[in-house]
Amino acid sequence: MFMGEYNHTIDTKGRLIIPAKIREQLGDHCVLSKGLDNCIAIYTAESWEQLSKTLQSLPSNKANARAIKRFYFGSAAELEFDKQGRILVPSALREHAELQKDAVIIGTGDKVEIWSRERFDAYDAEVAESVESLAEGLEGIIL
Repeated sequence: MFMGEYNHTIDTKGRLIIPAKIREQLGDHCVLSKGLDNCIAIYTAESWEQLSKTLQSLPSNKANARAIKRFYFGSAAELEFDKQGRILVPSALREHAELQKDAVIIGTGDKVEIWSRERFDAYDAEVAESVESLAEGLEGIIL
């Protein structure tokens, strides 16, 4: 399970260090893709395979199904770590997440998310104001 928050910077070439603890869990093969809320998602090979099967089962005659397939598959890239534990974030994904310099890497249980520091701080402040009402809407969850 992925958890924790890590702060790193992305260099001018688009390289970002992924913390060793997260790299170990991701394994040698993982996939980077657009994520919801204007972040970037990193999936293990297994979780990407599961997501892929779910998306591929959606009917192609539905516009929203085609759109969500394009969103995930069109932006997907297999990751490789260099000797320093960095990944190269494709420019289209950097633009999607508005990554300039400061990045936040967050474990979200089944995947890892990469956020720009500014976007994450704004999102986190918004959620903090309404976390109680969000929790009330979740049936059967003990927090």
